Amino acid sequence: MGFAGLYMLHRLRGLGLSAVAFEAGDDVGGTWYWNRYPGARCDVESMQYSFSFADLQQQWRWSERYAAQPEILTYARHVAERLDLKRDIRFETRVLSAHFDEAAARWTVRTDRGDRVSARFCVMATGCLSTAKLPEIPGVASFAGPTYHTGAWPHEGVDFSGQRVGVIGTGSSAIQAIPVIARQAAHLTVFQRTANFSVPAQNRPMTPDYEAGWKAEYAERRRRAKELRTGILLVLNDKSALAATEDERRAEYETRWENGGIPFMAAFNDLLLNKAANDTAAEFVREKIRAIVRDPAVAEMLTPKDHPRRHRLFRDVQPRQRHAGRRAPFADHGDHRPGRDDDGSELQPG
Repeated sequence: MGFAGLYMLHRLRGLGLSAVAFEAGDDVGGTWYWNRYPGARCDVESMQYSFSFADLQQQWRWSERYAAQPEILTYARHVAERLDLKRDIRFETRVLSAHFDEAAARWTVRTDRGDRVSARFCVMATGCLSTAKLPEIPGVASFAGPTYHTGAWPHEGVDFSGQRVGVIGTGSSAIQAIPVIARQAAHLTVFQRTANFSVPAQNRPMTPDYEAGWKAEYAERRRRAKELRTGILLVLNDKSALAATEDERRAEYETRWENGGIPFMAAFNDLLLNKAANDTAAEFVREKIRAIVRDPAVAEMLTPKDHPRRHRLFRDVQPRQRHAGRRAPFADHGDHRPGRDDDGSELQPG
C-alpha cells in the first residue's frame, strides 16, 4: 500500500465511508516497500515528497535533501500509524478477481485468502509499474549464480563482497544501484544498449535553516507547486535556450548542475519542446561525462548522439561514471529498466 493508497483510505474515511484495502506485502510502503535495492532514493526533494494534511508536513523531520528508501519507508509506516490506517488493510493478500454487477451497481472482490467483499466502489491503487519485467535473454534460466530484480529486492539485503556482478540496463534504478554495488563488488560489468544521462542530485544532510524555511512557507509553496504540470516546485526560466548566448547558456546550466536534481530541466523553457534547444543541454551533459571518464572509448559509449532515448535526472552520475571508466566494461546488450521507473524529468540526446 503506497502513498496513493494510504491517502485514498484516509480520504474515504473522511467521507464517512467504510473501506478495506488489500496489500500483497506484509507492510505499507508500496514502491518503497518492494524497491530496497542498494542506493534507492527519491528524485524529488524530501521537503516536497510528503503529505500536506493533518500537520504531517510540519511534524515530520527529514534527515537529507533527497531521502533514501529506508527513511521513506519509515515515513510511510509513521503515516499509517498516525492515522490508524492498518486496521483497514489486509496484508499478504492478493486480489484474484473483481466483478461489477450492473443491476446491483456493486463490486464483488475475491482474494487468495478466501475473502469475498461486496462494495459500492472499487479503487485500483496498484500503480502503473507494479509488475516486474524480467529480461528475455536466451539461456538466462541456465545461469548458475544468484539473480536479483530491483523491484523485488531481498529485505535482508545482499552482500556483493568479493563477487563478480553484472547489471543489466542503465535505467533509473540501475543508475542508483550501480555506484553502490561497484564500491562493494570485486568486479562490476554493466550491460547496456544506450547510456542514460544523469544530473547529480547534490544530495546533502538536511539543515535546520532549510527545513524551517520550507515549513514557514509550506502553504504558499504547495499552492504554487499545484500550478505546475509536475506538481514539483522549482525555479522556472521563461527564456528559450536558443535566445541565450553560449556564455549565458553555460552559466545557467552550470548553476543548475551545481544545485542538482530535476530543476536542471527548467534551465530554459523549450528544452522539452525544441530539439535544437535540447541539444544544447545534452551537449553540456556530454562534456561533464567526458571530463570524468578517463577511457575515451567508454566515454564515447556514455555520450550517445544518434540513438534517442529517455535520459533521467538522478543522483550519483559522477560516482557511476568514475566506476564505469575505471572498472566496468560496457556491452551492446538489450537494455532493461529494472524495478520501478521513478518519476523524473527527461533529457533527450541529440
